[in-house]
Amino acid sequence: MRRRRFMSLLGGAALAPLAMRPLYAGPSGDCGVPAARDDGWPIAAADDARIDRGMLCTMADRIAAEHDPHIHAVLVARGGRLAFERYFPGADEIPGRIFGHRVADVAFDSDTLHAMKSVSKSIASLAVGIAIDRGLIPGVDEPLFNFFPELVDLRTPEKDALRMSHVLTMSLGLRWIEATPATGDFDNDEARMNMARDSSRYVLGLPSTAPPGREFFYNTGALTLLSTIIRKATGQPLNVFARDNLFAPLGITSAEWARVKGDTDAGGGLRLRPRDMLRIGQMVLAGGQWNGRQIVPKAWIEASTTPKITATDGMSYGYLWWLGRTRIDNRELHWIGALGRGGQSLRILPELDLVAAITAGYYQDYSPRAFQTQYGVFRDVLRAATARA
Repeated sequence: MRRRRFMSLLGGAALAPLAMRPLYAGPSGDCGVPAARDDGWPIAAADDARIDRGMLCTMADRIAAEHDPHIHAVLVARGGRLAFERYFPGADEIPGRIFGHRVADVAFDSDTLHAMKSVSKSIASLAVGIAIDRGLIPGVDEPLFNFFPELVDLRTPEKDALRMSHVLTMSLGLRWIEATPATGDFDNDEARMNMARDSSRYVLGLPSTAPPGREFFYNTGALTLLSTIIRKATGQPLNVFARDNLFAPLGITSAEWARVKGDTDAGGGLRLRPRDMLRIGQMVLAGGQWNGRQIVPKAWIEASTTPKITATDGMSYGYLWWLGRTRIDNRELHWIGALGRGGQSLRILPELDLVAAITAGYYQDYSPRAFQTQYGVFRDVLRAATARA
């Protein structure tokens, strides 16, 4: 089974070549200086020496001058402090008035919720870690069909080898066509799964094409299984369990997590403020802590952000987290990432003590230019950080 390439879909790459765009530091003034708010974020001083704000302002001013409607926000934290925050107006997918979504022009600011798309998957992993720590889920080696006794008729010798870990590492070994523009609106398994009466039955009923755990193959259907498992194990839908046990302890009060047929859309239905997106990254960087409080077990953070399987485009995959590397000025930097369609990216760089969150609206644009723009913003952030490292 061949691995499908998802560089453009997720906006993440390892050492992808990009056209270098020069950044020149200039007077920073108050450009990008975050406003102090009562939300738990300490604010870095405008002249903080740990990041070149002038370089970040040059990057942000260029985005604004180019009138690129697809970059919506760039936020950076370094040393546990919010160091840079800039928003741009543009078109976004927002919840429809009745169902689905619609495209609308949005003037983004620090209070605007933004679609996380597949960043939702990595955040769902954090909820799994909490549930395992509390004994609600036995562990990653639990046989998958133990959670689905009603689907006993789907069991085969190959599928009996499925474990919770195969859900978390995208290595189910089941035939799956992920939804992309090339597959059309309905000619893909994601659409067929959502139209099926029982989504979990649809996913587990797919034919086996490889032994579980052998090969990475991106599969949003795995998150449907995960969402159902959390509901069965905890007695709460994922969105409620995450609200009470992850978001509330973090001080996140305005999250929205859509449901599909009663279960939470763990694969891509979360909407967060970018500040809260960055907050989750900072917690992961701190080993599961936020403001001194342990929110997610440190052991789960370490396990889920350790490479488990070779993924695509030179990256590895943990438990629903990407592990990649980027070269800046002959220095190779390793990052932990939550990546979503359209250019949503949350990247954590422990060696720089840095977290970067970018939101964007390239939902249907898979061109090289779209990829270079969204990934180039991340590289600009790294250049601003390493200029003073």
